[in-house]
Amino acid sequence: MKKPKIVIASGKRKCAIARAKITEGKGRWRINSMPIELIPNEVLRFKVMEPILLAKDIVPIETVDIDVEVSGGGVMGQANAARTAIAKGLVEYFKNEKLERAFNEFDQWMLKNDPRQTLPHHGPTRSHKGPRARRQTSYR
Repeated sequence: MKKPKIVIASGKRKCAIARAKITEGKGRWRINSMPIELIPNEVLRFKVMEPILLAKDIVPIETVDIDVEVSGGGVMGQANAARTAIAKGLVEYFKNEKLERAFNEFDQWMLKNDPRQTLPHHGPTRSHKGPRARRQTSYR
């Protein structure tokens, strides 16, 4: 029996973590068990589909199934984490240098986790609105 090829990749953005599982299949792409085509927000849908659209011309993307599980963070952080996980998984699955170069030329953060985090709030939370906000002072 032939052992099926499975690749698992992860992506992070802020507090969101995504795990993508790429297997041989019929071209089904899902995020949290929902087809990518049914994501209601158009901006988020295209953000998640960027690696798939870039890979279409280079590799046979219709021959793989992509299942992504995303948790934590907000909707944009989850979309960016899923995008990174999908891109990393496709590069590892197909082992294609041309695909990796195409991702890096399009956006350097497609294959790297974005390390930026929000600052923690300092001091009493009632008097300060954010981590660096302070009360204004008047000298007159």
